[in-house]
Amino acid sequence: MTRPRVHIVDDDPDIRDGLAWLFDSRGFQSATWDGGLSFLEAARALQGDWGQAVVLLDMRMTPLSGSVTFEQLKTLGCPWPVLFLTGHGDVGTAVAAVKQGAWDFLEKPFQDNELVDRVQQALAAANAAQQTDSEIQRLRQALASLSPREHEVLDELIRGHYNKNIADHLGITPRTVEFHRANIFEKMGVDSAVELAHKLGRLQPMA
Repeated sequence: MTRPRVHIVDDDPDIRDGLAWLFDSRGFQSATWDGGLSFLEAARALQGDWGQAVVLLDMRMTPLSGSVTFEQLKTLGCPWPVLFLTGHGDVGTAVAAVKQGAWDFLEKPFQDNELVDRVQQALAAANAAQQTDSEIQRLRQALASLSPREHEVLDELIRGHYNKNIADHLGITPRTVEFHRANIFEKMGVDSAVELAHKLGRLQPMA
C-alpha cells in the first residue's frame, strides 16, 4: 500500500527539513517545496492522478502567498486537504481560507503530535469523501443501465408495492416482475427494496 504523501510548502528551509523529518519518522512520505510556484507546477504535472495526500501550506511566502497558492490549487480541481501554517498575524487570513475550503490551520509554534493528528484526520476525511463520491458515481451508472421496463418496476418497488400489484399496474405477469426485480437488485447491488430506497435516497441531494 502506498504511504500517504505530505506536501510541505514553505520558503524557510529549516521548517521544511524539520517537518519532512517529522512526517518521514511517522510513516508518511514527505515532499518539500520552497514555494507555491514549484509546488503548483508539480501538481499540474499530475494531470488529475492525485492519490492520497495532504498539503501543509505556509501562509506567508513570496512571490506567491499561501492564499494565492491555495486558490490556484483549487482551480486545478485538486482534492488534497490543505492545512495552513500561520503566524499570529495571519490568523484572520487563515480563517478566511478555511471558509473557502481549506481543511484547517495551525498557528506557529505548534506541537508535533497535534500537527500529525490533524494531518491524519484530514486524510481520513478525504478518504471518506472519496469513497462516498465513488459509491454515488457507481449508483448513477447502475441506474443509467436499467432498461425502460426496469425503471417502471423500480418506481413501483420504491413505493412499497408488491409484485402482484406491480404486475397488475404494468400489465405483465408476476413472474416477469420477479425477473425484472432480480435484475434491478443485481445491477444496483442491493438485497431488498428497503436497501434500494436507501441507496436511491443518497442520490437525491446530488440530482
